[in-house]
Amino acid sequence: MDRRDTVVDFGGDGPPILLLHGLMGRARTWWTPAQWLKPYGHVVALDAAGHGRAARTGPWTTERFVGDVLDTIRWLDEGPAIVIGHSMGGLHAWGAAAAAPDLVRAVVSEDMAPDQVGKTVDRWRSYFDSWPVPFESLAHVRAFFGELGDYFTECVVEREDGFHLAAELENLYEIAAEWGVRDYWSIVDAVKCPLLVVEGGRGSMPPGQQARVAARAADGRHVLVPGAHHVVHLAAPRAYRGAVEAFLSEVLSR
Repeated sequence: MDRRDTVVDFGGDGPPILLLHGLMGRARTWWTPAQWLKPYGHVVALDAAGHGRAARTGPWTTERFVGDVLDTIRWLDEGPAIVIGHSMGGLHAWGAAAAAPDLVRAVVSEDMAPDQVGKTVDRWRSYFDSWPVPFESLAHVRAFFGELGDYFTECVVEREDGFHLAAELENLYEIAAEWGVRDYWSIVDAVKCPLLVVEGGRGSMPPGQQARVAARAADGRHVLVPGAHHVVHLAAPRAYRGAVEAFLSEVLSR
């Protein structure tokens, strides 16, 4: 698949800023943050494998996703990138910075923890099975998901019988299953670039780990946003923006 098919170019001039979505998401979920990020650089977002317009073929390993991130930065050919990732995308941002320090200038991770060993996807299966798929309209999607409704309208595609999640659930289960059997502290410890960790106070990650990620990083900082759910940039956009803009201003002034 042509790299242009998996990248959404939001515009802007300057250093590359690469946005990585979370599990079930897609590149276009980043539209709102991309608008205020454009003064800081050239903003692009990537559809991860199995999501959006990307290939639906494995392997579904962290290393594969990290490789795709690094290939995208090389394809942009604009120098080291600032990589901003939500949840799964945060993990892949850590991995890219650890694997290729020359290609990653700084990282922002949003509500992702490196050690979820023991968690299974079984609880997700029953929840996903409860969805009224196909959804009858985008308004139906918004109503069903409530405070996450705007996010999920970007994650569905229309078919003849209604709206379906763009990603295949079986692929998502396999991706998430890896997080339950391995931890990623060694990757975190290998991140040497500036790192901002943004945590939602109502997020779903194990408590305390995200502060430890920032503390263990060579140049890390941690921001806890009380009351924010897992998608912090949607739940608390002003707090998220303030934290990220302050971080970018510091990084770009060096």
